Amino acid sequence: MKTVSKLAIALLCTTAALPAWAQDSAQTPDVAPAQDNGDENDAIVVTGIRESLQSSAQRKKNTNEVMDTISAEDIGKLPDNNVAATLSRVPGVQAYRFGGESASPVGQGSGLTIRGLSGQTSSQVDGRAFITAGGREFNVEGASPGLVAGIDVYKNPSAEHIEGGIGGLVNIRTRRPLDFTGTVVSGSIGGRYNDLGKKVQPELFLLGSSKWNVGDGEMGLLLVGSYSRSFNRGDNNPAGGGTSIRRAIRGNSPEYAANVGTGLNLNPAYAGRSDVTYLADVNPLTLAAADRANLVSTVTEGHNVFQEDYLRTRKGLAGSFQYKPTPNLEFYVDGNYTYYQYHQNYRFLNISNSRYVQNAATIPFTIDEMLANRNSNGGTNELLSGTRLASGTFLGSTAASIGGDERSNYVSYLLAGGAKWQVSDEFDVHFDYSYVKADRSTDNRSVTLTSRAGLTWDVTRDLTTKPAQLGISGPDLSSPANWVFNNYSNGNNQAWDDNSGAAALDLRYRPRDSFIKALKVGARYSVLESRYNNHSFGRSLTTDGAGLAANQSNAIAVLPYADMFETAPNNVMAGEMGYSGGYLVFSPDALLGDNVRARFPNAGILPEDSLAENLLSRRYIRERTYAVYGAADFAFLDDRIQGNIGVRAVRAEGFARAMVNSQASPTSPIVIIPNETDTSRWDVLPSANLSWRITPNTILRLGYGKGITRASTDALNPAISVNTVTGTGNKGNPDLGPQKADNFDISLEHYFSPVNYAAVALFYKNVKGFFSGISQCETVSTYPAYTGTVANNCTGGQYYINQTVNAQNGWAKGFEISGQTFLDYDFMPKFLHNFGVSGSFTYVDTKNPLILNGILTDTPQPFTSKYNWTASGFYEDDFLTARVVYTYRSESILFNVAGNPIDGRYIRPFGLLDASVSFKLLPELTLSLNAENLTKVAADRFVGEPGMMTGIERQHFYNGRNFSAALRFRFGK
Repeated sequence: MKTVSKLAIALLCTTAALPAWAQDSAQTPDVAPAQDNGDENDAIVVTGIRESLQSSAQRKKNTNEVMDTISAEDIGKLPDNNVAATLSRVPGVQAYRFGGESASPVGQGSGLTIRGLSGQTSSQVDGRAFITAGGREFNVEGASPGLVAGIDVYKNPSAEHIEGGIGGLVNIRTRRPLDFTGTVVSGSIGGRYNDLGKKVQPELFLLGSSKWNVGDGEMGLLLVGSYSRSFNRGDNNPAGGGTSIRRAIRGNSPEYAANVGTGLNLNPAYAGRSDVTYLADVNPLTLAAADRANLVSTVTEGHNVFQEDYLRTRKGLAGSFQYKPTPNLEFYVDGNYTYYQYHQNYRFLNISNSRYVQNAATIPFTIDEMLANRNSNGGTNELLSGTRLASGTFLGSTAASIGGDERSNYVSYLLAGGAKWQVSDEFDVHFDYSYVKADRSTDNRSVTLTSRAGLTWDVTRDLTTKPAQLGISGPDLSSPANWVFNNYSNGNNQAWDDNSGAAALDLRYRPRDSFIKALKVGARYSVLESRYNNHSFGRSLTTDGAGLAANQSNAIAVLPYADMFETAPNNVMAGEMGYSGGYLVFSPDALLGDNVRARFPNAGILPEDSLAENLLSRRYIRERTYAVYGAADFAFLDDRIQGNIGVRAVRAEGFARAMVNSQASPTSPIVIIPNETDTSRWDVLPSANLSWRITPNTILRLGYGKGITRASTDALNPAISVNTVTGTGNKGNPDLGPQKADNFDISLEHYFSPVNYAAVALFYKNVKGFFSGISQCETVSTYPAYTGTVANNCTGGQYYINQTVNAQNGWAKGFEISGQTFLDYDFMPKFLHNFGVSGSFTYVDTKNPLILNGILTDTPQPFTSKYNWTASGFYEDDFLTARVVYTYRSESILFNVAGNPIDGRYIRPFGLLDASVSFKLLPELTLSLNAENLTKVAADRFVGEPGMMTGIERQHFYNGRNFSAALRFRFGK
């Protein structure tokens, strides 16, 4: 890790040093005043790598905020085929990766971590708030890259920006007709191929824009559409964590013989065999320390076989109309539609290992109380076991297979209109109204099969390799005769229905002959409504509709339903784990419509268009915000000192409704009633930015801003659920306040030319009110008093309730180094002038205190790598454009820190290599080729967490490589 970091830093230092040697000969650009960089920069239509880098560099240079930006290399062409992947090239930004692409975790949130904070970004399109239903962020993996002109990442937003993300603000810029000089028609047609899935999918894009002179003014209309599909295949082998500590009893031992037919009731077939060991349960703390050293952990013994296909469909439509009757007055209407479907077919083989292991081999591996449970009992950190299972054959194991189809649909559209009026040389007025409608639905269906009673397999495993090796010997896993039905599940059938409207008024006054360059005030009103419904359910597929009996007396044989089945691919992980697939699964396509309902009338499955709602899951959230801001831009000492200062005040009024159970006693009928709450709060958010232009091309920036991230709508749900048997429960928190952060920034930038620059930035975010779960005894008025026999540490009929609250304070701090340059300096050979390099390195340290196993523990933020760097080399001339990019991330926590470290999962360090090349066949025609993940690396998951990493692989992924080709055309400018 240290070596990799040093290499990254060396690369970046080289990037910075090259132009430093030649700064006297490099061209010095004219510098525009930072306060005047608004719409003018947006009107630049760039083509090629050089112009793209120049546009980004100049936007960064001519702002008084802490910002990085990426510009499209041409109409409809971002550097990557995925918006989230493009954002991962920005210093300080990391993207989660799943299914062969940059993606949001479990389809929720943006999938982005900015400066160490995940789930803390604010999303905008052309400066307007934009969301995915059910969340505060926009799921950027669903954005259509062809619609994007550029992306700005504000890491410490000023008072003018809409509040909502302490990590940062991501603003996606789209194109408008008056950006162009005349009529433009541009488009592309292409395809995308995954070398593991062996399928080609289309990528289409078309833009048309025109403008006309009207009297003293002009008007323009732009329409753009895109359609793309990507197919990725993901083979993986998930296993469980946990201590799984066992005591080995050899088949030829007296203890084994003593437990045949009694005690442990061991299998007599293995009695007397020296090559067979029974792994018995044991409580380590009942043994002496010396004996514990010989105990065996079987952590990750159960690697299963998962084969998954990921089909992602993206559709985008956008339109913009601008009318400027005079140069000082503009009316506009904008529209943006985004459709994204994540469609996964999955084929799982789950093996239930027996406890009888032939030729068991172990290796040293220490599990102590800290690794097991954070030594939650206090005192000495006792040894629990000293070895782990390395390899062996599990005799007499059983199997289950699952065939499933998951479809998650995301639809977001935005309609907006407004006017910009430059009343005079000093005074501007801007009014904007926007409406966002966002829907999201998830439908995840599956059928589980169980191996026929009496059938077993001998399963050979080697847990020391990556991936873990697997061999299966026994009855044919592809034969329908060896399986019976178990159940049908639609356990993730959910729908979110959100809408929001916002009206904003911004006024700007520019005094003459004053160090105050602009005075800005504004107001914004918005309302957000979010509805959630759940229709999840499951049914047994048996002769009597009851659960599958242990002796399978009510089982339904698979053989008569052979038309509903298929075999999984027989090249799982390309054979790298030994066993290569070919097992029987219920066909994902056979799950569609009411097919299962029609074939299994005894299961009680309702028609898919009239499923029963789980009323206790229903919720409704309404949030109104009233915001005002005031800010001033200033500049003095011949504009060498520039900056802004401002404050934003926001009042948020919330209403939440959940459905709760109000039964008189545990045996009484369930009575469902609404539970409603009202909340309100003020937040005052000051900000200040100062830029000192030490020279026209060297800028020192200082920044401060207070930001907030509001809780997700599901966390504000006033739902209450309890278990009347155990006396425990969960409770939502409509009073959950936003997480707050004081953000401090200092950066130094030097621009060697309009394109080339080097920068270093330090940041510190002091975060208050991190969300944390607490448990306490409470009286629950909507449930009868607890009278159960299970101890819950409460008295007086109270329940032990878990609730999320604003609890602890933490931080995110670190530094970023970035730079880019073409090698076009006078002292370099001419043939190098078309070559260039760029790169960035980010170090971030986070502290997120959580109560785990009753212990306040400082944990890192999930999905955050402490070290992250990207390095790119490129070439561009009049005919050929080429780029190669390598992006590296150190280890990070998956999802959240587990209470017990050995139950946790961390993502190992990994790096991705991508490449692209374009050929300009004609002035209007370009052929582009792209390759992603050339090294076929994935975000493999391991047991433990940073600080307690075990090196034991828990889930290995094999995704293959993606290749794409597109023919792009453009007529007009």
